[in-house]
Amino acid sequence: MPFARGEREGKNNKIVDEMDQIKLTIDGQEIEAQAGTTILEAARGVDIYIPSLCSHPDLPQAEGIQAVKVIYQGERKIENAMPGEAGKGCGLCVVEVEGETDLVKSCSTEVQEGMVVITDNDRIKAERQKNLIRILTRHRHACLTCAQQEGCSRSQCSSNVPENERCCTLFGHCELQNVANYVGISPTTPKWVPTDLPILENHALFIRDYNLCIGCTRCIRACRDLRGIEALGFVYDEKGQVQVGTLGPTLEDSGCKFCTACVEVCPTGALMDKSVRPGKKEEDIVPCKEACPAHIDVPGYLRLIAQGKRDEANAVIREKVPLPGILGRVCIHPCEDVCRRGEVNEPVSICALKRYAADGEKGLWKKNVKAGNDTGKKVAIVGAGPAGLTAAFYLRKQGYAVTIFDGHAELGGMMRYGIPSYRLPKDILDKEINEILDLGVEFRPNQTLGRDVTLDQIKNDGFDAVFLGVGAQLSRRIPLEGSDLPDVLWGVDFLRQVAEGEDIHLKNRIIVVGGGNVAVDVALSAMRCGANDVTMVCLEGREEMPAHEWEIQGVLDEGIRLMTSWGPHKIVSENGQITSMELVHCVSVFDDQCVFNPSFDDSKEKIEGDQVVLAIGQASDLKFLEDKSQISVDKGLIVVDEDTLETGMKGVYAGGDVAAVPGAIIHAIAAGRKAASSIDEALGGTGDIEEVLFERDAPDQHIGRDEGFASWPREKVPELELKARHQGFQEVALGYDDEQAIKEARRCLQCDLRLYLESNPSPPEKILVFNEENINQAPEDEGVFQLYDDEKKVISIKGTGTLRQSLLEALEDYENASWFDFEEDKMYSQRESELIQQYL
Repeated sequence: MPFARGEREGKNNKIVDEMDQIKLTIDGQEIEAQAGTTILEAARGVDIYIPSLCSHPDLPQAEGIQAVKVIYQGERKIENAMPGEAGKGCGLCVVEVEGETDLVKSCSTEVQEGMVVITDNDRIKAERQKNLIRILTRHRHACLTCAQQEGCSRSQCSSNVPENERCCTLFGHCELQNVANYVGISPTTPKWVPTDLPILENHALFIRDYNLCIGCTRCIRACRDLRGIEALGFVYDEKGQVQVGTLGPTLEDSGCKFCTACVEVCPTGALMDKSVRPGKKEEDIVPCKEACPAHIDVPGYLRLIAQGKRDEANAVIREKVPLPGILGRVCIHPCEDVCRRGEVNEPVSICALKRYAADGEKGLWKKNVKAGNDTGKKVAIVGAGPAGLTAAFYLRKQGYAVTIFDGHAELGGMMRYGIPSYRLPKDILDKEINEILDLGVEFRPNQTLGRDVTLDQIKNDGFDAVFLGVGAQLSRRIPLEGSDLPDVLWGVDFLRQVAEGEDIHLKNRIIVVGGGNVAVDVALSAMRCGANDVTMVCLEGREEMPAHEWEIQGVLDEGIRLMTSWGPHKIVSENGQITSMELVHCVSVFDDQCVFNPSFDDSKEKIEGDQVVLAIGQASDLKFLEDKSQISVDKGLIVVDEDTLETGMKGVYAGGDVAAVPGAIIHAIAAGRKAASSIDEALGGTGDIEEVLFERDAPDQHIGRDEGFASWPREKVPELELKARHQGFQEVALGYDDEQAIKEARRCLQCDLRLYLESNPSPPEKILVFNEENINQAPEDEGVFQLYDDEKKVISIKGTGTLRQSLLEALEDYENASWFDFEEDKMYSQRESELIQQYL
């Protein structure tokens, strides 16, 4: 008698050491397997296929799993009608073991020394088909018996199968379909009787359709055993059928953590993701990482923070960006916009946690930073903003001599001269920039391109490549009556004056025109520079404003008036002194082609003010380009190759705001990374700038149960009191303490854990190479065979009373046949007719 999983023979028999290797034979193949391994596991280890639906490589076996007292399927409550009855499994994995009278389940039978196993013969096939009947009786299967199922869209049906009896959207790449096709559906399988069970579509991330559940209990074991949550369970109904559901009336009540492991392991369409596209699984399941232009491993570092590993989390972040503390303060965090936790209640505060990790770093990341061997080549970086600094950082680590040219006395670009210190303190900026310089990067200050140094001079100075990261440091100008008055300032210029510590004399009433990030910074800076009354005016409606909602809320919190859907008509003055601004009502900002083309009606309004700051956009200073330059410009932006960022001048690259519509620091950093990779490859390197600064294993799949997890609120970032903000430029966001950070990081759904799960092997194709050796496997019985060309397209379908003989004859007649398959069946059967119809 073979051992069942977890059992041993009596006390007089020798207990097998778990580390011992067992020799056995499966389908004539001699193999070795570790003691304690099941036949199914041993077979999979050597690519011998055994069908199964309840089994999964990451889950304990289904047989023996304990039922619960009651489960819920939406509002439907089902009590267990068979207390004490455990799970039985699907029965599709049965095999024959030499010396055993009955077939055994390979998923629960352990290997033994000298065991001889047969995985496929007529007896086994018949038993599997019988067990499959029980599964298909409760699942739509009309499409699975159709000869035209391959490539079927389900939208039209030549067999006139009612729509509610057709298979679900997984049809064509469904595990149940694949297994059923391999096992074969018995003609005695009864027709599926339509059910009216709940379809739950209103909760976050996935859809649960109980009409498609086959009771395999994979989802339960994923939730209970793999994840340690136990939000799901099963009972036996009064008909003896397994019914799966939640332990409480809702997923939230049941303790669900929305990790979607249940969806990952489901072999049918009973559990399906709402927003995972075919071929885009990784991008859609971990959208935070995909949305980040630098593709930072967001779940990875949040998991480390949740474990109290702050320095390690910073090292993970630094694998992709050299400025984590800066990003943790001013990043626009597109990751949070797509965070799947936001579909449950609120997104994780990813950006604030990045800052927490960066502010607490103790230098772990530096231990694994490796600078490449000196290449003997030089690269010039023009512009010391985030794009240029990033390119310099990675190129220096690749072994290049890197020199940064910038028109200012200090590095940082718009991070220093455009972002106020209440958002980005100068000590944080200096610290992270100095870490780049410490690698051996040279800085040449006060070198404005086109004035103090030319592109030709740089190239003639022996630099093998040049990266232009000059940014967008000019204020965009518009023609406006009164804009030449002395008390009219321009947004970027104003912020630069503030950053450089100039003595700015603001009057009491300031009107800021613009609805973007620069306008927000101007308005808030004006309050800190002595203005008593600040009004922001913008063309856009509140929902259309370019500034982010959290920035707009900050403006309102500090008492700034916001007037949306109004545009400047003219600045009104008396004796050269501004008195007011006349506004015109904007009815639309974009035209039907989504092109910026504001439209106004006749409504006008006048607001009083003493000074006006026009903050309506940024532009790049491209005066350094000569008229006949090989570098092309389109709409104020340098034209570059999208893949390499190389300009029309060989060896000259450009990125960041100078080559793209002004974005954010994270976009500039991503451009700097791309440029560094391209330059390295062009100069003879591999272009590989990836690095691992903290070695980590695959994460633990067990995440445990946390009561009320779904309703845990987003942890608010502490901020400077409102009354203290206008006293200077103290940083407003104060950052999390340890307790807050760990609490917030634990809200992460850890969506990426799904990507580490294995999947069941697919059934082997029954199509065979068309040769005499394989033909001799065919019986000399009635049946139908198909021949395929080298692209596996059908070229012949034929019914015959002697399969093997007819195939041997076809081998001589069909020179273009490369593959074949066959089915034993009565001659001129319905199956043959269906296949012929499909072919025609």
